[in-house]
Amino acid sequence: MLKAIDKTRADGALRARLQQGPVWALGCMSGTSLDGVDAALIETDGDVIVGFGPTVFRPFSAAQRKTLRRALGKWQDAPEIPAAAQIVETVHHAAIAELMQTDPAPELLGFHGQTFAHDPRGRGTHQAGDGQALSQALNLPVVWDFRSADVGLGGEGAPLAPFFHHACARFIGADAPLVFLNLGGVGNVTWVDPRVARPDADGACLAFDTGPANAPLDDLMQARRDAARDEGGKLAASGVADDAMVDRFLTHPYFHRIPPKSLDRDDFPDLPGLVSDLSDADALRSLTACAAAAVARGLEHCPSPPTQVLVTGGGRHNQALMGELRARLSVPVRDIDATGLNGDMLEAQAFAYLAVRVARGMTTSAPGTTGVAAPVGGGQVSTPKAP
Repeated sequence: MLKAIDKTRADGALRARLQQGPVWALGCMSGTSLDGVDAALIETDGDVIVGFGPTVFRPFSAAQRKTLRRALGKWQDAPEIPAAAQIVETVHHAAIAELMQTDPAPELLGFHGQTFAHDPRGRGTHQAGDGQALSQALNLPVVWDFRSADVGLGGEGAPLAPFFHHACARFIGADAPLVFLNLGGVGNVTWVDPRVARPDADGACLAFDTGPANAPLDDLMQARRDAARDEGGKLAASGVADDAMVDRFLTHPYFHRIPPKSLDRDDFPDLPGLVSDLSDADALRSLTACAAAAVARGLEHCPSPPTQVLVTGGGRHNQALMGELRARLSVPVRDIDATGLNGDMLEAQAFAYLAVRVARGMTTSAPGTTGVAAPVGGGQVSTPKAP
């Protein structure tokens, strides 16, 4: 059971604070890589980023990852979901509780939950984790279920970080179009023109999933070596990519779709079979080349050439993958940390930022980011109920 923290937040006081200016919000994220929970504090009014606060990472144990993996691709009614959802809520609670003891203390929480299935053109999208339960346990207003409203209005429901990327571009003083590339289990890009003032305005953002990124690499390591990942891409760096296999990969119908578009973690089920006859090193290098080739193919859709690509997420620690990107892209590829932003926490920070936007009735996605018909504000707000 989740244990309540003795720290109250009055709804009326929060509403007043939201009208007064920036607030400290806490965001948390557990991605498709299934490595753990990121949690981070930022100060924002939902438009401008004022500053960044403390962060924390809580890893999933090996046993927890196995339970979560069994729930991948499953919907709310599947028998694997309750145990997986309990892990999601418990580990999030532990990470959040740690940051609630810091100064500044958060006034609002953005809780994404764990994506187990994503089919926007079919059954919708499934992020496990109960925001109301967290709100009650933490005595804190919680914004959650960020994707359903967008999907319900015809959008892809993903990616959702682009509005935050737009704010980040302005925060670092960018003055020309650039790309944020997030390499989690799935890769996604946001093309941003920081000269456009509002992220939901025409020409401000274009965002979409590029293709598989860390997920097939991690899955191969788990299946062949019972390891969570290829640390730093060291094994992949010793291998040789099968170029013919990469070319076959790029014939997948997804790469012919015009963005915005999104993927589920397991939308490329044939990928392991394409490398089944290769050595571990060559298979990893080939999958790494596929991830980079998918990004290169995706950047062909940018409204104008970006001046740089800023890489965020766990994939930027994979030097084989970063090398493949630099070889295949014609613009500078940089670790986003070089700008002063935190590439390990950007997604968690994004949901803190989006939580403030939701609480203030602002938009969180637009036609250029998810393909939704018009700019929309997603998410629902849960507040602690009186005993």
